[in-house]
Amino acid sequence: MPARTGSVDLGRGLLEAFLTNERINQLLLELLDGAIWNVFPPSSPRRNIATSFAHIHNVRCMRLKMSARGAAQPKRLERSRVTAPQARVALAQSAQAMVGLIERSVAAGGLVAGFKPDVVALVCAAITHEAHHRGQICHWARELGSPLGPEQQLRLWEWDKVWKGAVGR
Repeated sequence: MPARTGSVDLGRGLLEAFLTNERINQLLLELLDGAIWNVFPPSSPRRNIATSFAHIHNVRCMRLKMSARGAAQPKRLERSRVTAPQARVALAQSAQAMVGLIERSVAAGGLVAGFKPDVVALVCAAITHEAHHRGQICHWARELGSPLGPEQQLRLWEWDKVWKGAVGR
Protein backbone atom coordinates (compact mmCIF):
# COMPACT_ATOMS: atom_id res chain seq x y z
CA MET A 1 0.00 0.00 0.00
CA PRO A 2 1.48 3.35 -0.93
CA ALA A 3 2.30 5.76 1.86
CA ARG A 4 0.00 8.71 2.36
CA THR A 5 1.17 12.00 1.00
CA GLY A 6 0.28 15.34 2.51
CA SER A 7 -1.48 15.96 5.78
CA VAL A 8 -3.68 13.43 7.50
CA ASP A 9 -7.29 14.50 8.03
CA LEU A 10 -7.61 13.57 11.71
CA GLY A 11 -11.41 13.66 11.71
CA ARG A 12 -11.55 11.26 8.79
CA GLY A 13 -8.84 9.15 10.45
CA LEU A 14 -10.95 8.80 13.60
CA LEU A 15 -13.98 7.76 11.56
CA GLU A 16 -11.98 5.24 9.56
CA ALA A 17 -10.37 3.81 12.70
CA PHE A 18 -13.78 3.29 14.29
CA LEU A 19 -15.20 1.75 11.10
CA THR A 20 -12.20 -0.57 10.88
CA ASN A 21 -12.77 -1.60 14.49
CA GLU A 22 -16.42 -2.36 13.65
CA ARG A 23 -15.40 -4.40 10.60
CA ILE A 24 -13.18 -6.48 12.89
CA ASN A 25 -16.19 -7.08 15.18
CA GLN A 26 -18.21 -8.23 12.18
CA LEU A 27 -15.36 -10.41 10.94
CA LEU A 28 -15.08 -12.10 14.34
CA LEU A 29 -18.82 -12.79 14.25
CA GLU A 30 -18.33 -14.48 10.87
CA LEU A 31 -15.41 -16.61 12.07
CA LEU A 32 -16.95 -17.96 15.28
CA ASP A 33 -18.53 -21.40 15.52
CA GLY A 34 -22.25 -20.82 16.11
CA ALA A 35 -22.42 -23.91 18.34
CA ILE A 36 -20.63 -22.04 21.14
CA TRP A 37 -22.61 -18.77 20.88
CA ASN A 38 -24.59 -19.24 24.14
CA VAL A 39 -22.27 -21.60 26.02
CA PHE A 40 -20.76 -20.25 29.23
CA PRO A 41 -17.02 -21.03 29.32
CA PRO A 42 -15.54 -22.47 32.52
CA SER A 43 -13.60 -19.27 33.16
CA SER A 44 -16.68 -17.03 32.88
CA PRO A 45 -19.86 -18.08 34.68
CA ARG A 46 -21.66 -14.75 33.96
CA ARG A 47 -20.64 -13.86 30.40
CA ASN A 48 -20.40 -15.74 27.17
CA ILE A 49 -19.88 -14.82 23.53
CA ALA A 50 -23.50 -13.74 23.02
CA THR A 51 -23.62 -11.55 26.10
CA SER A 52 -20.29 -9.96 25.21
CA PHE A 53 -21.40 -8.87 21.75
CA ALA A 54 -24.63 -7.54 23.28
CA HIS A 55 -22.55 -5.69 25.87
CA ILE A 56 -20.44 -4.01 23.18
CA HIS A 57 -23.59 -2.80 21.43
CA ASN A 58 -25.29 -1.74 24.68
CA VAL A 59 -22.27 0.29 25.81
CA ARG A 60 -22.41 2.14 22.50
CA CYS A 61 -26.12 2.76 23.13
CA MET A 62 -25.31 4.14 26.57
CA ARG A 63 -22.70 6.51 25.11
CA LEU A 64 -25.12 7.62 22.40
CA LYS A 65 -27.85 8.25 24.95
CA MET A 66 -25.47 10.47 26.94
CA SER A 67 -23.72 12.25 24.07
CA ALA A 68 -26.06 12.23 21.07
CA ARG A 69 -29.29 13.52 22.52
CA GLY A 70 -31.82 14.24 19.82
CA ALA A 71 -30.28 11.75 17.37
CA ALA A 72 -31.98 8.45 16.56
CA GLN A 73 -30.95 5.80 19.10
CA PRO A 74 -30.50 2.13 18.30
CA LYS A 75 -32.40 -0.32 20.48
CA ARG A 76 -30.49 -2.12 23.20
CA LEU A 77 -30.08 -5.88 22.97
CA GLU A 78 -31.39 -8.37 25.51
CA ARG A 79 -28.16 -10.07 26.55
CA SER A 80 -29.77 -13.38 27.49
CA ARG A 81 -31.64 -13.81 24.21
CA VAL A 82 -29.55 -12.23 21.46
CA THR A 83 -28.75 -14.30 18.38
CA ALA A 84 -25.67 -13.85 16.22
CA PRO A 85 -27.70 -12.36 13.32
CA GLN A 86 -29.36 -9.91 15.73
CA ALA A 87 -25.97 -8.93 17.13
CA ARG A 88 -24.59 -8.41 13.62
CA VAL A 89 -27.43 -6.04 12.68
CA ALA A 90 -27.44 -4.21 16.01
CA LEU A 91 -23.67 -3.66 15.95
CA ALA A 92 -23.90 -2.25 12.43
CA GLN A 93 -26.67 0.11 13.55
CA SER A 94 -24.85 1.30 16.65
CA ALA A 95 -21.64 1.70 14.63
CA GLN A 96 -23.42 4.01 12.20
CA ALA A 97 -24.89 5.98 15.09
CA MET A 98 -21.40 6.28 16.61
CA VAL A 99 -20.07 7.49 13.25
CA GLY A 100 -22.70 10.24 13.39
CA LEU A 101 -21.59 11.16 16.90
CA ILE A 102 -17.94 11.24 15.83
CA GLU A 103 -18.77 13.40 12.79
CA ARG A 104 -20.77 15.87 14.88
CA SER A 105 -18.04 15.98 17.52
CA VAL A 106 -15.31 16.64 14.95
CA ALA A 107 -17.48 19.42 13.47
CA ALA A 108 -17.81 20.86 17.00
CA GLY A 109 -14.05 21.21 17.30
CA GLY A 110 -13.56 17.80 18.89
CA LEU A 111 -15.91 18.30 21.82
CA VAL A 112 -18.25 15.47 22.82
CA ALA A 113 -21.30 16.20 24.95
CA GLY A 114 -21.02 14.33 28.24
CA PHE A 115 -17.54 12.93 27.54
CA LYS A 116 -14.15 14.34 28.44
CA PRO A 117 -11.68 15.20 27.19
CA ASP A 118 -12.54 14.96 23.48
CA VAL A 119 -13.51 12.91 20.43
CA VAL A 120 -10.03 11.39 20.12
CA ALA A 121 -10.34 9.93 23.62
CA LEU A 122 -13.87 8.76 22.85
CA VAL A 123 -12.75 6.79 19.79
CA CYS A 124 -9.69 5.40 21.60
CA ALA A 125 -11.81 4.33 24.58
CA ALA A 126 -14.40 2.67 22.33
CA ILE A 127 -11.82 0.75 20.30
CA THR A 128 -9.92 -0.33 23.42
CA HIS A 129 -13.11 -1.49 25.12
CA GLU A 130 -14.25 -3.50 22.12
CA ALA A 131 -10.80 -5.01 21.51
CA HIS A 132 -10.72 -6.17 25.14
CA HIS A 133 -13.98 -8.05 24.65
CA ARG A 134 -12.85 -9.50 21.32
CA GLY A 135 -9.84 -10.91 23.17
CA GLN A 136 -12.14 -12.49 25.76
CA ILE A 137 -14.32 -13.93 23.02
CA CYS A 138 -11.33 -15.48 21.25
CA HIS A 139 -10.11 -16.91 24.55
CA TRP A 140 -13.53 -18.41 25.27
CA ALA A 141 -13.75 -19.91 21.78
CA ARG A 142 -10.47 -21.71 22.45
CA GLU A 143 -11.61 -22.73 25.93
CA LEU A 144 -14.86 -24.14 24.48
CA GLY A 145 -13.00 -26.24 21.91
CA SER A 146 -13.61 -24.07 18.83
CA PRO A 147 -10.50 -21.92 18.56
CA LEU A 148 -9.88 -19.63 15.64
CA GLY A 149 -7.13 -21.00 13.43
CA PRO A 150 -3.89 -19.06 12.85
CA GLU A 151 -5.10 -17.70 9.49
CA GLN A 152 -8.39 -16.61 11.04
CA GLN A 153 -6.60 -14.90 13.92
CA LEU A 154 -4.33 -13.08 11.50
CA ARG A 155 -7.35 -11.70 9.64
CA LEU A 156 -8.37 -9.91 12.85
CA TRP A 157 -4.98 -8.18 13.05
CA GLU A 158 -4.45 -7.15 9.44
CA TRP A 159 -5.63 -3.60 10.14
CA ASP A 160 -4.56 -2.27 6.72
CA LYS A 161 -6.54 -4.93 4.85
CA VAL A 162 -9.57 -4.62 7.12
CA TRP A 163 -9.35 -0.82 6.81
CA LYS A 164 -9.53 -1.05 3.02
CA GLY A 165 -12.67 -3.15 3.22
CA ALA A 166 -14.24 -1.03 5.94
CA VAL A 167 -13.84 2.29 4.13
CA GLY A 168 -14.16 1.03 0.56
CA ARG A 169 -10.63 1.62 -0.64
